Amino acid sequence: MISRRSLLVAGGAGLGLAVAWAAWPRDYTVDLAPEPGEDAFGAWLKIAETGRITIAVPQAEHGQGVYTTLPQILADELGADWRTIGVEAAVLNPLYANPLAARSLFDGGLTQVPETVQREHWIRSALLLTAGSTSVRMFEEPLRQAGAAARVLLAKAAAARWGVDWQQCETSEGFVINGDRRLRFGDLAAAAAGFDLPDELPLRIGDEGRLTGQSLPRLDAPAKVDGSANFTADVRLPDLVFASITQGPAGGESRLVRVDKAAAERVRGVIAVVENAHWVAAIANNSWAAIQGVAALRPRFETHGALADSAGLAATLDAALATEGQRTASVGDIADVLRGNVARADYSVGIAPHAALETPTATAWWHADQLELWIPTQAPGLARAAAARAIGVAESAVTVHPMLIGGSFGQALDHQAVVQAAVLALTVRRPVQLTWARREAILHDCFGAPAKARMAARLSGDGRILGWQAQIATPATGAALAARLLPTDPLARLAAALPAGADGYAMSGAVPAYRFPALAIDHHRADIALPVGHLRGGADRANAFFTECFIDELAHRAGAEPMSFRIGMLGHDARLARCLTTAASLGGWDGGIAGSGQGLACHAMAGSMIAVLAEAQYGAGGRPAVSRIVAAVDCGRAINPDIVRQQVEGGIVFALALATGHTPAFAAGIPDTHTLGDLRLPRLADMPEITVELIPSAADAGGVSDLGVPAVAPAIANALAAATGNRPRHLPFGSA
Repeated sequence: MISRRSLLVAGGAGLGLAVAWAAWPRDYTVDLAPEPGEDAFGAWLKIAETGRITIAVPQAEHGQGVYTTLPQILADELGADWRTIGVEAAVLNPLYANPLAARSLFDGGLTQVPETVQREHWIRSALLLTAGSTSVRMFEEPLRQAGAAARVLLAKAAAARWGVDWQQCETSEGFVINGDRRLRFGDLAAAAAGFDLPDELPLRIGDEGRLTGQSLPRLDAPAKVDGSANFTADVRLPDLVFASITQGPAGGESRLVRVDKAAAERVRGVIAVVENAHWVAAIANNSWAAIQGVAALRPRFETHGALADSAGLAATLDAALATEGQRTASVGDIADVLRGNVARADYSVGIAPHAALETPTATAWWHADQLELWIPTQAPGLARAAAARAIGVAESAVTVHPMLIGGSFGQALDHQAVVQAAVLALTVRRPVQLTWARREAILHDCFGAPAKARMAARLSGDGRILGWQAQIATPATGAALAARLLPTDPLARLAAALPAGADGYAMSGAVPAYRFPALAIDHHRADIALPVGHLRGGADRANAFFTECFIDELAHRAGAEPMSFRIGMLGHDARLARCLTTAASLGGWDGGIAGSGQGLACHAMAGSMIAVLAEAQYGAGGRPAVSRIVAAVDCGRAINPDIVRQQVEGGIVFALALATGHTPAFAAGIPDTHTLGDLRLPRLADMPEITVELIPSAADAGGVSDLGVPAVAPAIANALAAATGNRPRHLPFGSA
């Protein structure tokens, strides 16, 4: 247990505690449970006599291609044949912890705790997380080390048979090779597992025969195409029943006061009604009966506290801007610079729903005093802990089977449905599959946070930006995530007892990539009635909108061409400048002149850079019509270029939906949207022509899952301003 006193005694920088922790024993082992005829090599791979290689993947696959890119890293270092590679979900173990994702998510709830202390704690806590475009950045090095270790052991086994030095052996396409002699990995695996590793592992050098950089076929694609891939809804257990649930309005604290239980029980197929203080569920022998049963319940809730209301939400953001903010970044004396002729503009971004194809779901089975869970989760350890707390058992009594996720965009970090399924399984003593209806998924979403920005800048006589100020009102999402996902974590509780620091999550991407003589970024915390959570693109989706739209306004005010105006302030960042010039060249940039309908925007995040050129006009009904999007991307070393393109394209489509769709409007805790159709998501006919150009780069691999989102909306806004002369300053476009 870490006490507040122990942290303070350890020193403000946390060095004493970090050193003490580093001295504790930290040897972690993991059993990959090899089948007969298989041999395990460390914590990451197994090799079978048949030559089949199975790689443990500690990240959730929800469409981003992690079941391909991570195995590709190891297979490349090993010298394996890609056709022999398979994957399995890694077990909960400190070796698979992702402190980089924890830092990304909880930067705000744990700002006061030194990063070295956080990292050590997340590793020891076996915190498996998939978020923040961190999979490759976090696991590339350990996977390369694992591949190198297995390669050395196989080479030693082959060398012993041939009577040569193992360093004279190499691997390629699943064989150990020495001159004209070749031995299959599968023939060597049993013997190789008994050799020792050298003090230093030699990594492969050179580009010949490497898998890294190749657009290898996705390992999860065939099963998804032929329907054999298993999602949570595909789980079938003996005596399985189905559940549908309804909860109170959004905001405040709702308590169930009345249901028509008799009406639900008259629905054919309904076998039970389970009431909870905050929700009620109908249990049936088929999913349709469960849905009809919960509708027949006609529940009534009593709510205490503020109900979600869109007008009130906007007023809360305005009120937050009227208070003193917390400075999160500064350069020079902004107060002295912002005098005289100052350009000002206000922008706002509404709440953003996840709208994942798979709504929150879980399959739970309580048997033999143990709980088994089949769940789509980006945080399996946190989901297990929440389920254990809900039914009052030890975490060791809960087994999690991570499933493929039908999209997520961050929604699968939360686990309300997992907790509910656990309670239902314990109550009815049968396997239960709970699936939220789309209405519940929207009503009780943990939305991407709304934000409002008050921007100010001063231009010199020759059009240079002398000072830049951004005052941003938005909820402290990092703190909210820490409070909701880490309710009993000792480090999170310690941080909550200390004075609140800056919320790094909420202000991610708020500091422009450009250089200014004076700069100030202020966060104005806004406490709204709706829960907020992680959404693809993070807070960068709002902060990039504020920055890139205002930069465009300043360029026009200075009489400058928008691309040259940007590049003039990016002399220190050649990678981002190259993205801009590449996107402009590929897109036929005409300078963004009046009537052109062209707009530019760029952004850097997670070690990667992107520039976007958009062409847009207002179409029928005043809704923006985007005809073309060109993106230039520098993500460093691309493990699998096709997957990078897929992720950027997917991010662009996601951003297009956020920019041109409909955000739920709340009144008295009830949204005006109940279906995906109500969200006015882009249809195939609405899709623009999309071009993604990958710029070759020798930089370390950066994140790409979120990269396609932030620059799209400002590029469209700048295009619409060029098309009509009227600049949209609110997302989504067309709503106030």
